Amino acid sequence: MNTWVHGAAGSLYDLDHLPYGAFSLGSEPVRLGVRIGAQVLDLGAASHALRPEWTGLLDVATLNPLMAAGPQVWTEVRAWVTELLSEPEQRADLTLHPVEDVQLRLAWDVADYVDYYASEHHASNVGRIFRPEQQPLLPNWKHLPVGYHGRAGSVVVSGTDVRRPSGQRKAPGADAPTFGPCLRLDIEAELGFVVGRSLPLGTPVPTDEFAETVFGVVGVNDWSARDIQAWEYVPLGPNLAKSFATSVSAWVTPLAALEAARVPLPAQDPQVLPYLQETGPAAYDVAVEVELDGEVVSRPPYASMYWSPAQMLAHLVVNGASLRVGDFYASGTISGPAKDQRGSFLELSWGGTEPFVAAGRERTFLEDGDEVVLRYTAPSASGGRLALGEVRGRVVAGDVP
Repeated sequence: MNTWVHGAAGSLYDLDHLPYGAFSLGSEPVRLGVRIGAQVLDLGAASHALRPEWTGLLDVATLNPLMAAGPQVWTEVRAWVTELLSEPEQRADLTLHPVEDVQLRLAWDVADYVDYYASEHHASNVGRIFRPEQQPLLPNWKHLPVGYHGRAGSVVVSGTDVRRPSGQRKAPGADAPTFGPCLRLDIEAELGFVVGRSLPLGTPVPTDEFAETVFGVVGVNDWSARDIQAWEYVPLGPNLAKSFATSVSAWVTPLAALEAARVPLPAQDPQVLPYLQETGPAAYDVAVEVELDGEVVSRPPYASMYWSPAQMLAHLVVNGASLRVGDFYASGTISGPAKDQRGSFLELSWGGTEPFVAAGRERTFLEDGDEVVLRYTAPSASGGRLALGEVRGRVVAGDVP
């Protein structure tokens, strides 16, 4: 099918994509929309005019009611929107706004947030940087997706400024820590998965139930304070070094739109335990660009990740933990085998010892005023490509207590 929306056919936001978002116009209430080309379809207005039985799902400010309605409704709404945007006679009943005229908001209410460590290349690089005399991967790494529980209240939409955090940091060789602004502020280019299903305590999610549990996919920047992290993470892992901001894209790409991007996982050795086993292509061919101050400095490939999103989900609840609509988990840093495929500045600068060049000068960690943009593309069902929403954030000076 072709769309009647001018300029949308063949774009990164064609009918085979149709990501969801939340938007507002001036002081008007926040509404749900679907992006088609450079336009945003007002879902609330469309449901009032054509499908009043769906107004409780679509004439709202977040995706949570639609996600809670379940995968059959997800499919029906997506098919309906596709029909609306492909049949010219429907245009009189629809309200579209240019993307540049709307203010994009966080598209869903985040319930819980878990961040993983699913790239073998990233984990190995970090191990070599911090433990050069030891094996880069710890003994458990290839047996389970390692992760930590993050702070849902610090998840912010793309375009939100990121204030430089403060905390304790201990210089090498110092006798005691000092307190002050982070001196080694970093990014982590990740992919995130938005859960659309609630399950009570004690309910497992097999890997083959991934598609009926995850509603959509977003880009993620897990901002990281490396000097704060280095002092605090032993023995319990990240805390304040990660909890000050996690940026996500404003557009949520339906999982169904990424079906053409599915590819096999890299070989997993040793064989994983039964609850983590999968059949068929379990990875996604998503290409990432990391831009610092207007220059692309890295291109991490998500297809190189060791652990799949279905395995991360299965592991998340295997101990009996519950799921809630709006739960969110991220992949951890996406890094490939090549130097120009590293998804963090920690790796690109090899712990600050090997500066890289961006915007004409040598760089290691982030300075106030820096702007980072993460961009994501993937193969689409039509044979072209679609663009997951970008993740943009500018570093600003923080208030020191």
